[in-house]
Amino acid sequence: MFRSLWKKSSSSSVAMVAAAAASGLTLSTTSGFTSREKDSVMNTTTTTTTMCHRQETEGSKTLLQQIQEIAHKVNSIEQTIGTLQQSKETTARNERYVKTNSAKSFSFSVYGIDIVLGGQWGDEGKGKLVDILSQDYDVCARVAGGSNAGHTIVVQGKKYKFHLLPSGVLNKDATCVIGNGVVIHLPSFLNELDNLESMGVDYKGRVLVSDRAHMVFDFHQEVDGMSESKLGRNKIGTTKKGIGPAYASKISRNGIRIGDLLNWEYFEERFRSLASATMQAHPGLDIDIEEQLKYYKSISDRVNSMTVDTIQYTNEAYLSGKKILVEGANATMLDIDFGTYPYVTSSNPSVGSVLTGLGVSPNKLSGIYGTVKAYCTRVGEGPFPTELVPDGPNSIGYHLGTVGAEYGTTTGRQRRCGWLDIPQMKYSCLINGFTALNLTKLDVLTGLKEIKIGVAYKYKGEYLKSMPACLKSLSEAEVEYETMPGWTEDISNCKKFEDLPENAQKYVLRVQELLDVPIRWIGVGPNRLDQIDRGEGWDLKNSEN
Repeated sequence: MFRSLWKKSSSSSVAMVAAAAASGLTLSTTSGFTSREKDSVMNTTTTTTTMCHRQETEGSKTLLQQIQEIAHKVNSIEQTIGTLQQSKETTARNERYVKTNSAKSFSFSVYGIDIVLGGQWGDEGKGKLVDILSQDYDVCARVAGGSNAGHTIVVQGKKYKFHLLPSGVLNKDATCVIGNGVVIHLPSFLNELDNLESMGVDYKGRVLVSDRAHMVFDFHQEVDGMSESKLGRNKIGTTKKGIGPAYASKISRNGIRIGDLLNWEYFEERFRSLASATMQAHPGLDIDIEEQLKYYKSISDRVNSMTVDTIQYTNEAYLSGKKILVEGANATMLDIDFGTYPYVTSSNPSVGSVLTGLGVSPNKLSGIYGTVKAYCTRVGEGPFPTELVPDGPNSIGYHLGTVGAEYGTTTGRQRRCGWLDIPQMKYSCLINGFTALNLTKLDVLTGLKEIKIGVAYKYKGEYLKSMPACLKSLSEAEVEYETMPGWTEDISNCKKFEDLPENAQKYVLRVQELLDVPIRWIGVGPNRLDQIDRGEGWDLKNSEN
């Protein structure tokens, strides 16, 4: 089933050092080496003896030339034998070091950084899993995007909406980190904190913001809206939250970072420069610079109290044995590099953003959890191969959108719905290396007589091996489907996989088989605990390497 669960990696290497020259002399100095090492030297000897014989037939040599030649060959053999001996001694010394010092030098417990990512076009239900998992983590982090992301969590009848904060803030023992890869609209951020406080969530001292994270200003949002309007019928479908223009300022090297607020004179200088340049680039845009500076001066102390070097903090937390969870925003198919460009976001919501947006090295990553709906949705423009048009209350597209309450947390826009797209998910699995999947909203499929799964793309009569980069090809591709029987039983109270109706089990197992990644979590209802956890055995991070 899962290749990685059974595959045992074993590697062995023997240093094969070829002699620069050798002769037909009988070697007795190879004692103490393995037969393979002896062969390495002796084979070289045989080869070069033949070469010497050929050379001798070409003409006689003086005695001095022959002695020099023999001396050179003996020296080469000694170097070969010495290298092999040195290699053996180094290996033995390393083995002694590991046995003696490994427990002493690396006695701390390191858990690794776990990550929850979106596997489709967003809105898969990442926040719900993060909320459940975060109860066992010490640090929860955001690493990319901005307030264009949205998660809704329902706890004891209370509905919490998150845009910039990790939803792990609901765990009163967790520290929440907003990494350097995030772009932050401070008015929205502070408003989010105030709303949480009004609902009884004590966040003070538990929210840390990277001093290297860039700011989103109101004029970035205005520019976002202006740019989208100019595109007309070719609009991207942006949330108009200023994310793209803020990243553009960052890449243009005239952006302003959260840490700049720690030095007011420096912040003011950079803000005036950025605002003037933005107005010059966008005729008709009017920025009240003095009013804006007055606002940022008024919030500077509050923001500065949460501003830290999150790179140092996160790495120290890792080394001290703390458990760290990263909450991805948006999703892989909206990635600026890997998504359906240009209908994408302006950041990298795939696994690479954890490294660049948090400042950690790849060897610190552990579990990589892909969240995927039991069907598929996307908001905004762009190709959607398995889309089902909601043409009437009896249509399947209408069923998925209505029963699944498919409206964006951030924009309130109705989401487009369709069948689960396996080629798209295989592409996502390839990029992110998911160790387990979180299959959400299985309950939405309840009541459908038949359920289809998109299993392949065909373009001009030929099967496609992956997601085409050209959107014209993707939009013209035909989807090949498998059809499975549905179920009518209510699954919202199912706590174990075996509790699911037989046809629901078959659906989950078929998706798992097609993607070749274990499905660990299964969402069976809208509430916080309406979820089946099949256990750690369904996570490749726990498999034997």
